[in-house]
Order: sequence, then structure tokens, then C-alpha cells
Amino acid sequence: MQAISVLQRRIKAKYIIRFAAYVLLIDLSFVFLYPFLYMVVTSLKSPQDILDVSVNWLPSGVYLNNYKLAFETLNYPLTLLRTVLFVLACTAGHILSCSFVGYGFARFKFTGKNLLFILLLLSIIVPIQTIIIPQYILFAKTGLLRPYLPMVLPSWLGFGLSGGLFVFIFRQFYLTLPRSLEEAAAIDGCGIIPTFFRIAFPSSKSPIMVCLVLSLVWHWNDYFEPLIYITRKEHYLLPMLLPGIYSLMFRKEQDIPGQELNNMFTESVVLAATFMVVLPLLVTYIFLQKKFVQGVERSGITGE
Repeated sequence: MQAISVLQRRIKAKYIIRFAAYVLLIDLSFVFLYPFLYMVVTSLKSPQDILDVSVNWLPSGVYLNNYKLAFETLNYPLTLLRTVLFVLACTAGHILSCSFVGYGFARFKFTGKNLLFILLLLSIIVPIQTIIIPQYILFAKTGLLRPYLPMVLPSWLGFGLSGGLFVFIFRQFYLTLPRSLEEAAAIDGCGIIPTFFRIAFPSSKSPIMVCLVLSLVWHWNDYFEPLIYITRKEHYLLPMLLPGIYSLMFRKEQDIPGQELNNMFTESVVLAATFMVVLPLLVTYIFLQKKFVQGVERSGITGE
């Protein structure tokens, strides 16, 4: 009987601990989900709901005119296409160049290798804000100061936005790759570059997926570098247009008597535009989430 009572107490303790863990996880998830939920709910509120303090989480109705105004102001189809092409160009450059550089660090011995790898790690630590001025001067003097080019070109040269981190991820994976595969290719007369593209690179699906998702998200959300190099509004990317919509909330024309309330740029319009900017990332992550998590587990980031 005593053994049964001890077992029952252990089972109760197990369920209590599990219940407490679920409560803690739900609380933490709500902290992270609250801004997103607030954005979605507020984007569906009418101007009357915005002015009514009694309307909080449940709007009086679904008001889609906010999305219409945001769609027109963002020039959404053209700007979305421009942003997608820019992000894909940077991401493709990062995957190809960083995998190639990482393979070199993992497989070859050469003079100054350790020093170069230390500099690579420093490039991860040093923020872009500290080197943006000399980088801008460099592109200006070489005649490469064109829209998008100062951001796309470094990505294809193994640098760019967090390029050092991607090189490190690929290096860690290639260190775990069996050398027997490359030795077999060398016996068959395959050179270094064909070996990389036929054996090493196709085997690195896990780090490719990690770098794909991270590069897509970071380039999509990047605001600092595009603001430096892109000066004309017709070249703006989606995130760069959000401050302009926010400023429309405070324009003097909105104080003109007789103006239709439904055509005003309220907080709901701003959050509708924000949701439209974030939506492509959400859709992409929904499709790539499982492979991304598997890539993090298998990419060899945690060990030599």
C-alpha cells in the first residue's frame, strides 16, 4: 500500500509539473504573440472603432478599406515584386558564395588561414553602422554606387548582411562531411571545383535551408542599408515605405473640416500596411518551418 501511495504521489507531481509548464509556455507565447494579434485586430477596425475607447479586441465589423488604402499607398504589386527580386538576389549570392568560402576554410590549409578566420568572426561581431561610411566611399569611388548593387554585390562575394555567419555555418557542416566522398571523386579524376558542386554542395541541404531562411528574413527586414544606398522613392523596398505611411497620420490635411473620416490614414491603415509587409515572410516561414528546424539540428553549428 505504501508503494502504491508513493507511485500515486509521483504521478500527481508529474501532472502538476506538466500543467505548470504548459501554463508558463502559454504565458510566454502570449507575450510574443500579443503585438501580432494587436496588429491584426487593429488593422480591421474602422475609424469609428479607433475613436471609440470601448472597442478593444472585438471590432464592430471587418473594415477592409484600411487594406485598400495601404495597398494603394504602398503600390503593393510593383513594390512587392521589386523587394522579392532584391531579397532573392542577395539570398542566392549568400548561399553560393558563403558555401564556397566555408568549404575552403573546412578543407584546405593555406598561409594565414587562422588570421582570415578570425577576421571572419570579427565581421560577425562588428555592426554595419561602424563601417558604413568607408564602405559607402568605396562604392562611390569605384563607380558602383547604384541602387541595390552595394547590397547585392557583397552577398555574391561571401560578405554582405551577416555573410560571415553564413560562412561559419557552412564551415561547421563541411567539417563533419566524410572525406571519403571527396577522395572517391578525386580517384575518378574530379577536380576541386567539380567536387564541390557535385558532392559537397548538394550534401549541404541542412545549412542551405538555415541560411536561406535567415537571409530571406534579414534582408527583407533590413532598413538601414537600403536607406543609405537607395535615395529615390521609385526604388524603395516595402519596409522603407512604412515610415511614410506613418507620417500621413499626422499630415495637416487630415484636420480639414468636412474631410471623409473613411479616407483618413489612421492607426488601422498603418498596421494594415505593416501586416501586408510582414505577410510574405509569414507565408514563407510556414512552408519552410519544418525544414528550417531540421536544418538547425543537422547543420553542425554546435560542434567541430
